[in-house]
Amino acid sequence: MAQEAAVADGLRLEQRHGKARVRVGRVWRHDHDGSHHFVEWSVSISLLSHCLASYHRDDNSDIVATDTMKNTVYVKAKECGDRLSVEEFAILIGNHFCSFYPQVFTAIVKIIEKPWERVSIDGKPHLHGFKLGSENHTAEATVQKSGALNLTSGIAGLSLLKTTQSGFERFVRDKYTVLPETRERMLATEVNASWRYSYDSVASIPKKGLYFSDKFMEVKKVLMETFFGPPETGVYSPSVQRTLYLMGGAVLRRFGDVSSIHLKMPNIHFLPVNLSTKDNPSMVKFKDDVYLPTDEPHGSIEATLSRITSKM
Repeated sequence: MAQEAAVADGLRLEQRHGKARVRVGRVWRHDHDGSHHFVEWSVSISLLSHCLASYHRDDNSDIVATDTMKNTVYVKAKECGDRLSVEEFAILIGNHFCSFYPQVFTAIVKIIEKPWERVSIDGKPHLHGFKLGSENHTAEATVQKSGALNLTSGIAGLSLLKTTQSGFERFVRDKYTVLPETRERMLATEVNASWRYSYDSVASIPKKGLYFSDKFMEVKKVLMETFFGPPETGVYSPSVQRTLYLMGGAVLRRFGDVSSIHLKMPNIHFLPVNLSTKDNPSMVKFKDDVYLPTDEPHGSIEATLSRITSKM
């Protein structure tokens, strides 16, 4: 992202400023059926603006105070009378700063949505009860004064595990290698994924309400279905790399408005447990049943898949 640059006192200056981790909860109450909807967001804002004088001339007249940014989040949340997705809120906030302040030419808004989920009691959805889930929904909108848009959604902390249908063979072996080859192991990871949409302007985003919330759930479903395979048989994974590639490719094939996807999938290890003593050499003999969970150290695998025509 280009920033305003200037030279003062023989120094080149590039700058931005903002407010991080503005936490806001919002409840929408529906009189027609008595139900409530709730979201909790952590909002971070960065503004690129013409305020260089504040750095080298002690002139703050063009500075948008970060406290004002914080207040704006609460005001805009209040003004949203209808439910909206975290992506829509990020675009709304970014568009506000670029249109309301003449000196602001780009706003970058990052939001993390906590996974509050409606509870069910005796199989019936509760009207106003929620529990905290696991993975977070993320969004990042970069909005320019011209209306140009760069929009990314994501999922953070999606923990997945299968107890079979995974192996790792025919890798490089040398004098430092002790890892045995196997066609039978656990596969566990914590998926962190971010996907970029092809919409390039604020005016071009879909008008359907909660479009991006629905798309988030659909992308997550495709990622999980590809990881696990059919429920009766599963699908074999020869490596985390291959599974990652299949997951990313499935998303790009399924969703035409996703131009690229980045996946980070650490290999969380479950190590076989074998215990023995001199008197009891088979105290615990591993038979694909008892494991030691460990996430340090862990393998780190990540990749980006994009369409050939993608700008990424």
